[in-house]
Amino acid sequence: MSRIPRDRTNPAGKRPGKIGRAGKDAPAVEPLNIVHGALPSREVILRFIADHPQKASKRELAKAFGLKGDSRVELKHMLQELEQEGMLQKNRKSLIRPGALPPVTVLDITTRDKDGDLIGRPAEWPEDQGVAPAVAIRQQSPAGRQGKGKAPVAGLGDRILAKIFPAVDRGGPAYTARIIKVIDKRRGASMGVFRAAPGGGGRLLPIERRGEEMVIDPDFTGGAKDGDLVEIEVARLGRFGLPRAKVLSVVGSVGSEKAISMIAIHAHGIPHVFPPAVIAEAEDVKPATMSHREDWRDVPLITIDPADAKDHDDAVYAELDPSPDNPGGVIVTVAIADVSWYVRPKSPLDREALKRGNSVYFPDRVVPMLPERISNDLCSLKEGVDRPALAVRMSFSGEGRKIGHTFHRVMMKSAAKLSYQQAQAAIDGKPDDKTGPMLEPILKPLWHAYEVMKRGRDRRQPLELDMPERKILLKPDGTVDRVHVPPRLDAHKLIEEMMIQANVAAAETLEKKRQPLIYRIHDGPTLAKQEILREFLATLGIPLAKGGNMRANNFNGILAKADGTPHQTMVNEMVLRSQSQAIYGPENIGHFGLNLMKYAHFTSPIRRYADLIVHRALVGSLGFGEGGITTEEEAALDDIAAEISTFERRAMAAERETVDRLIAHHLSGRVGEEFAGRVSGVTKSGLFIALPEYGADGFVPISTLGTDYFIYDEAHQALSGERTGLGYRLGDNVTVKLAEAIPLAGALRFEMVSEGRAMPAAVRSFHKAGRRDRGPLRKKPGTRPPRGRH
Repeated sequence: MSRIPRDRTNPAGKRPGKIGRAGKDAPAVEPLNIVHGALPSREVILRFIADHPQKASKRELAKAFGLKGDSRVELKHMLQELEQEGMLQKNRKSLIRPGALPPVTVLDITTRDKDGDLIGRPAEWPEDQGVAPAVAIRQQSPAGRQGKGKAPVAGLGDRILAKIFPAVDRGGPAYTARIIKVIDKRRGASMGVFRAAPGGGGRLLPIERRGEEMVIDPDFTGGAKDGDLVEIEVARLGRFGLPRAKVLSVVGSVGSEKAISMIAIHAHGIPHVFPPAVIAEAEDVKPATMSHREDWRDVPLITIDPADAKDHDDAVYAELDPSPDNPGGVIVTVAIADVSWYVRPKSPLDREALKRGNSVYFPDRVVPMLPERISNDLCSLKEGVDRPALAVRMSFSGEGRKIGHTFHRVMMKSAAKLSYQQAQAAIDGKPDDKTGPMLEPILKPLWHAYEVMKRGRDRRQPLELDMPERKILLKPDGTVDRVHVPPRLDAHKLIEEMMIQANVAAAETLEKKRQPLIYRIHDGPTLAKQEILREFLATLGIPLAKGGNMRANNFNGILAKADGTPHQTMVNEMVLRSQSQAIYGPENIGHFGLNLMKYAHFTSPIRRYADLIVHRALVGSLGFGEGGITTEEEAALDDIAAEISTFERRAMAAERETVDRLIAHHLSGRVGEEFAGRVSGVTKSGLFIALPEYGADGFVPISTLGTDYFIYDEAHQALSGERTGLGYRLGDNVTVKLAEAIPLAGALRFEMVSEGRAMPAAVRSFHKAGRRDRGPLRKKPGTRPPRGRH
């Protein structure tokens, strides 16, 4: 057995077989049986990846095992097989074991172990992967690693960016972590519902499942009334009795939308109050000058946004291409608010924007990335007001192919502010006083340009999932009025396609300039997920070819075959579940869903930090003057991408949970009523039921389905009775009765009213052949359903 040669990633020449180190002082464990230059076994590969997540790319694996030529090809095939079997999955450019943490992760420090050491958990963790793993935090000496620099120090409640290592001590947490940076120092406040006690004071009921009830003395109620959601700090922890707390602020009644969104804001640690230094900087910024700018104030750019939009960060204009070399072609101009002029690197505004990562949208509240002075005023492309912008002029051939583009730093003046419905009505022959004069010179050229661009989109064939987006409308008191599905207009599609092409142009320009940037990347489905989808589609008679070279149009073919059938919604949901999640990263792997090789977010710098980075990169690489990207930012792009990807998932989870809580509160007075629903998820524990009318999900525990023994069939996405053969499949329309609503948890529990239907022959044969999984399919009566969504 030979040693692996020394390299720059292993300067001490330590054998990678001595695995499990979380720093240079970590003890070694049993070495791997590695023969340099020989293809390792599957077991050795899996163990190496588990213990060396930082070396888990195909290139690093080949390098570590000294593989060349045909051996590298064999390694590639082996890794594909392991992916297909679900033993490995992709994470950016690396491979990880399913359920494992990626090499760099955002953690929340939540508790201490028995020895007083800090324990963290991933800031965001998929619900379908169970409980998030615990991570032991290794605090470095104040002098930092190897005595160089100042090591970041974190405490309980902080959010950190950390380097992840497999743990050596198998009796403790599965991972250890070294702190890269402290992202957020979170205050020691928590939330709960105040319940008044006779004679004054009261109790605090926790809103978190693992929360603790507390006593609030009469002098510390802060004016809270019974049923108020309050923010508190612990006043005293005694050895005996309940902890005592002090009310810091009253959010409002738990029945209001404001209070319910604050629960999500607090639970996910979303910064929602701008520090005084940030507000002061925003108020003191000076208007943009004409330095390095072109004067575009005569170009009739217009904004088209939702009717209730408060900020307008993109404007569009289109015209026929006058060039004789491009017959039938068009020129499309997209102008985006120049946030980089106002928000400079390392400023208080910049630090706060990075801490937030993006704006967070709730049904009746927005937690903005930037203060209103910036987002709603100086960087909002208001009608008839001079505003700085970064603009791109794109030329398209008559067939919809982009044949060229140029970027410009400009001063513009929006010619009009229109809503989607207003612009669409004008095109549909119902112009109003404002859109009438604009119809021929501005609106019709825009729609003509979209028709040209659509030819290119149709040829590109991005993934076309039919998943209607529901919107909650609230009453003045903040409670739910109704849920509706807004119509999808051509006006929406026009703006969407023009923004996509502007994003493509940004990525192409920066690549040509060899400028580091943050891409919006979307990996294709893993082979394991493809196999799950393939088995499911086979039960419907829809084939899905094997192989790792799937394209978006392969999935469009599947959706087309299901269109108009009873399985349409079910197939759309399963195809959606098979997809990877889009993230941000400095290494480009393309965007699978959009079927694009180069893609970077450029069009929303008011509400996404990734776009602000791309703006700075364009300003710097194109010589547009002040506000360009710095070398320090370029060096930190990997960390920035990891942070903002986590913050995006945080925002999505907070938005979803707020909707769940609102709907649960809305339905809490209707316990015992029956509702029309659809099976939206099938698990060993029971059925998830969607109520299309309300956009809500609830759960039917398997223990309440009847006296039969129900078997979970993953391939058919079904639960079926072993004795009767009756059961339920994904997509089935059912009637359920609301048994319990827990508003603060956003949980609904249903009881099934509909009788199960006869399962297909393939499911019955599955029973006869013997169950693949006889796990805990039946729950004891009284078992609480899982909280939250599937």
